[in-house]
Amino acid sequence: MTSLDSNTLPTPSDGATAPVVLITGGSRGLGRSMALALAAQGSDVVFTYRSQQAQAQEVVQQIEALGRRALAIELELGQGQGMTARFAAFADTVREALAQRWQVAQIDALVNNAGIGVHASVADTTEEQFDLLFNLHLKGVFFLTQALLPLLRDGGRILNLSSGLTRFALPGYAAYASMKGGIEVLTRYLAKELGPRGIAVNTLAPGAIETDFGGGAVRDNPELNRFVASQTALGRVGLPEDIGQVVAALLSPASGWVNAQRIEASGGMFI
Repeated sequence: MTSLDSNTLPTPSDGATAPVVLITGGSRGLGRSMALALAAQGSDVVFTYRSQQAQAQEVVQQIEALGRRALAIELELGQGQGMTARFAAFADTVREALAQRWQVAQIDALVNNAGIGVHASVADTTEEQFDLLFNLHLKGVFFLTQALLPLLRDGGRILNLSSGLTRFALPGYAAYASMKGGIEVLTRYLAKELGPRGIAVNTLAPGAIETDFGGGAVRDNPELNRFVASQTALGRVGLPEDIGQVVAALLSPASGWVNAQRIEASGGMFI
């Protein structure tokens, strides 16, 4: 087991087993980009998907083509009822997979990425929408992390996904951004409580990215795309690969001293 004062992921060049990273929502969008970037960096990847098994298996094949090992596991994160029991069963599945496929007992990093977007004003947000966002983006992250803590090695990493919308406000995202604000607070508490185990915990807040998030509005609406680009210092909208590379950098050995921070990757939106 890695010593408590060494919060760096082991790499194959060290002669150690390749690090194993668990990503929620890794079959598409930002999660897929993260998985591929981490694999290119030398990590093996376990990731969850909600329903698109064929899409998930394509990502597994892409990771294997990079010379790394991968496993996709189905997991429903947004359903509030029976959440802790479901996550306990998922942790058991991960534990068994680690033992059988990797001959290890723990993962090296957890990336809480899975999420959806709901666009509705405060006046129009329904209780059902609010509960879905809460279960997926805050309650789910809290209790899934809790369930996986015994499987995270001392000296490992946790990276929680937030949003640029916690810094700047755009009408229609009050409920979503409120959950992400909670994630940023949770990150600091996790960093404090897990510090004695040498586990670094950070928040990554992407800006507007060309994915299918929120119905693909940023990607598919030319007017919105141009507006976002005009409000971004680097003059364009973000791509999934931009975020994947940041995740790989934050989980690299070189970033081991970064802890309890909110890192925004937005190209300089609304500055």
